[in-house]
Amino acid sequence: MSDLPRKAVTRTAKLAALPLGFAGRATWGLGKRIGGKSAEIVSRELQQRTADQLFKVLGELKGGAMKLGQALSVFESALPEEVAGPYRAALTKLQEAAPPMPTRTVHAVLEERLGAEWRDLFMEFDDKPAAAASIGQVHRAVWHDGREVAVKVQYPGAGQALLSDLNQLSRFARLLGPLVPGMDIKPLITELRDRVSEELDYELEAAAQRQHAEQFADDPDVVVPEVVHQSDQVLVTEWIDGIPMADVITDGTPEQRDRAGQLLARFLFSGPARTGLLHADPHPGNFRLLPVAATEAGDGAGGEDGAGGEDGQDGSVGQWRLGVLDFGTVDRLPGGLPATIGTSLRMTIDGEAEAVYELLREEGFVKDSIDLDPEAVLEYLLPIIEPAQVDEFTFTRSWIRQQAARIADVRSPAHQLGKQLNLPPAYLLIHRVTLSTIGVLCQLGATVRLRQELEDWLPGFVAEEAEEAAEGDEIGAAEEDGVVAGA
Repeated sequence: MSDLPRKAVTRTAKLAALPLGFAGRATWGLGKRIGGKSAEIVSRELQQRTADQLFKVLGELKGGAMKLGQALSVFESALPEEVAGPYRAALTKLQEAAPPMPTRTVHAVLEERLGAEWRDLFMEFDDKPAAAASIGQVHRAVWHDGREVAVKVQYPGAGQALLSDLNQLSRFARLLGPLVPGMDIKPLITELRDRVSEELDYELEAAAQRQHAEQFADDPDVVVPEVVHQSDQVLVTEWIDGIPMADVITDGTPEQRDRAGQLLARFLFSGPARTGLLHADPHPGNFRLLPVAATEAGDGAGGEDGAGGEDGQDGSVGQWRLGVLDFGTVDRLPGGLPATIGTSLRMTIDGEAEAVYELLREEGFVKDSIDLDPEAVLEYLLPIIEPAQVDEFTFTRSWIRQQAARIADVRSPAHQLGKQLNLPPAYLLIHRVTLSTIGVLCQLGATVRLRQELEDWLPGFVAEEAEEAAEGDEIGAAEEDGVVAGA
């Protein structure tokens, strides 16, 4: 395979094998049950075989199929454990790995985009990819000035493959739906398709990454790699060594999990306020936990899915930083996150049912043709926003499963009410990023001070009077310090 399998017939046949495979395994399972094997064992074997095929097909296709796999992987914590177990390992693989592009293809792209003497730009270039993702793969190298860099090379035909995959996958959305209870897969696929052109444009990605790198340059908690060079289909950024978030999820200590979760929440809410951009691809493959010693040494970052290094560093976990990679998908929010989100969240916590309902109606979350009970809307929202009601909240798989089950159960009032709510287009990506981030926090099992991050960064969450009072207290304290100092 010299590049992505681009022929529509080939890719369609592979995707069609997914639902056919599901049906075939169901028949196989029936035969096993007739043969006397227990239903529980048969079910587990069926799920494992399905997970294996899902990874094999999506991983081989890369493109939009793998993109969907990555998007789904952050929601596996919402599945019942007996279903989630077999899928977890297979979907997690999609966050960090895929079959690599042949070396000759990589060299051909580099020669076409960087020139015949492309090797002169590097002191070293590792032909073995450090990571492979949905539209490109990353190679570790040393730039001609001695900096360690990540070189992201886009798969030839990636754009055509992405669109083809997502168009085909939309036909199978109903079959894939049970992977994430309570979530409609089709809008997710549609939204991913709408973002294809942006993600393929490395010039846009480089601009978004430069903006983040500038704003977070001296940040004590977040590290964003500098862009070293950019051209069509090739992006070179500084390299970062760190512990991949996926490894923290599987093997991290409680302290590492809590620190990673806190920093992820901080980045999610502070990013739009500081850059006017929302990092819109929060799957674990795009984050690293960096020991302080590593960041102080000035290491760079690994591009879309840069490789992680070993721990082996001294220092408190509480001082570790979050490395953020892959800015190919961003939501442009010049004014930061909409104040409506913070205001409605605050009023929901305060129990202001009528005010919340009117605000949701004004913003289009409740259509004019729909009439709902404000108290019922409040009851629907309160369990979901539980993490924002307390000073500290432990995100768990059991908690997210409860929320998913409550909304997915067709007999529940929450399900009936949820069907009548609307998600305005302007909030679609924000909603997906928030859900994805919560999914990662639940995978981590992290205890997070989310309310503090909301107070610091989410417009509208703190009432104006409270903000003015706090500012007044700060000014008064500063003046008092001045008087004392003058004395």
